[in-house]
Amino acid sequence: MSHAEELLEIGTIGRAHGTSGEVVVRLITNRVERLNPGTTLFSPLGELVVAAARPHQDRWLVKFDGIETRTQAESLRGLVLKASPIDDSDVLWVHELIGSTVRELDGTGRGTVVAVVANPASDLLELDTGHLIPLTFVTEFEAKLVTVDVPDGLFDLG
Repeated sequence: MSHAEELLEIGTIGRAHGTSGEVVVRLITNRVERLNPGTTLFSPLGELVVAAARPHQDRWLVKFDGIETRTQAESLRGLVLKASPIDDSDVLWVHELIGSTVRELDGTGRGTVVAVVANPASDLLELDTGHLIPLTFVTEFEAKLVTVDVPDGLFDLG
C-alpha cells in the first residue's frame, strides 16, 4: 500500500461473540468481499487479517487471525476498520465526491462538497455553504464536478 493511498472506513467492530475470538462487525459498505478470508483490514491497533466471516442478522461475525479468546476479541471492541479503495471504474465512490464543485443543470454554482452524510433515505452531500443535497439529485459526476437537478426552493432552505 502506498502512503498516498487513502484508506476508506468499511466498518466497526462491536462486541465479542462466543468464546473463540469471534467479533460482531457492522459493515458500512455493500462490498462484502471486504470480509473474504485472507483480506487485510487496518485498525488503530494495526493490521487485522480476516480468518473467517459469516452473515449474522444485519451484521457479520468475523474471526481475525491471532484472536483466539473472548478477552482478545473484547479488546477490539469499538475499533474502526479501514481498507484500501477497490478499483472499480463502473462505481462512484463516496470519497471521490469530496472536494467536487456542485452546479445545477443551468450551470449555477452551488459550492464544494465537504462531506457525505449517511442518511437512511439517501446519503447527503454536505456543501461548504451548509446546504445538504440528497445523492438522488446527482445527475452526473466527472472530473471533480457534480451536476445536480434539485427541486425548486432547495437552496432557499437553511
